[in-house]
Amino acid sequence: MAALASATREQPPEPRSDQRSERLRVLIGTDTYPPDVNGAAYFTARLARGLAARGHDVHMVCQSPDGPPRTARVDGVVEHRLRSMPSLVHETVRLALPPGAPGHLDRLIRRVRPHAVHVQNHFLVGRLLIAAARRHRVPVVATNHFMPENLFNYLFVPEALRGAVGRMAWRDFCRALQGAEHVTTPTPIAARLLLDQGFARPVEAVSCGIDLRRFHPPGDAAPRAALRERLGVPDRPTFAFVGRLDEEKRIGDLVRAVRRTTVDGAQLVLAGTGAQRGALERLAEEEGVADRVCFLGFVPHADLPLVYRAADVFAIAGIAELQSIATLEAMASGLPVVAADAMALPHLVEQGRNGYLYEPGSPDDLAKYLSAILASPEERARMGAESRAMAARHDHERSLDRFERIYADVALRSSLRGG
Repeated sequence: MAALASATREQPPEPRSDQRSERLRVLIGTDTYPPDVNGAAYFTARLARGLAARGHDVHMVCQSPDGPPRTARVDGVVEHRLRSMPSLVHETVRLALPPGAPGHLDRLIRRVRPHAVHVQNHFLVGRLLIAAARRHRVPVVATNHFMPENLFNYLFVPEALRGAVGRMAWRDFCRALQGAEHVTTPTPIAARLLLDQGFARPVEAVSCGIDLRRFHPPGDAAPRAALRERLGVPDRPTFAFVGRLDEEKRIGDLVRAVRRTTVDGAQLVLAGTGAQRGALERLAEEEGVADRVCFLGFVPHADLPLVYRAADVFAIAGIAELQSIATLEAMASGLPVVAADAMALPHLVEQGRNGYLYEPGSPDDLAKYLSAILASPEERARMGAESRAMAARHDHERSLDRFERIYADVALRSSLRGG
């Protein structure tokens, strides 16, 4: 039990220093990267660009967003875009094509000579890059953002088969990442999940982090009424969700909660796109709240802070969140949070302190907590301040500090072994 606790312990904050570590060469690999819109893509971009801003030599291997391969420097990061093709599982997802990629990665590693390779998943690009790193004796750091539940809808896995398919997926995960020198995931709960699924190596919790300068509460000069006008939504008591409108996010809970709230005119604002939008629009009609569910569609990342500042409360119903960057952004923006009591969301929401946890699948429970917060300006202000204070522990500069140390440590151990 002591070993288990040690393996899942969250890295304690360390004193900040103005002295940066020596210049590192890091090669990061991922199957999802902007312009993809998801938490893993945004985290990977923030990590790479943050490291580059600190003076490190950062290279990114990822899929081309439109098919042809190319290399370009973007925001200080050298992006090596692999030839790609549309996937069969989602209209916005493209997959890197394996033919020719192993040789390309071999040449890239010989040219870059990275101190460390950092993979963000164990799919096509992740597997190819892990194999190339092992051929060249370069240490591998791996970060897990994966849960099988996030793929079931895209792969059309029937409900009756999801348990078996999930177990197979976890066994594949364990095999793919067993040889990594250092494995991280965003929260202690997510780290324990990996161990529970049979991963036999220590896993460190390192927060995805949040840019506290971009996400902050609205000032007196920008009242919420004006912000809502800019978004084109009515000036009403508002709870919001930011993210993909896909099955595993369970946004139907949020739509059903609108009618059940006891605050007059309470509305739901949804920022994001996804396969479930049509079904959610029909659900809002069936519930009689179509005029109180506002679909903003795709909101550029640069404009996301406006969505949070225009809301009174943030609500999230997903049950497969390893951290939830959107929830962190909402907290940094000074919003109370009502979240499903599932997976890693209890790591971000403390009952009665910065919000409430509700019984997943119960819109009545969700509406009860939303109503309590929306009806009390004093509670909203108190909980919002607590959210902001809690989000400060997830400053992405601290996450960058930790990953710098991880890269330096694995590189040193590799050199001592003669790697």
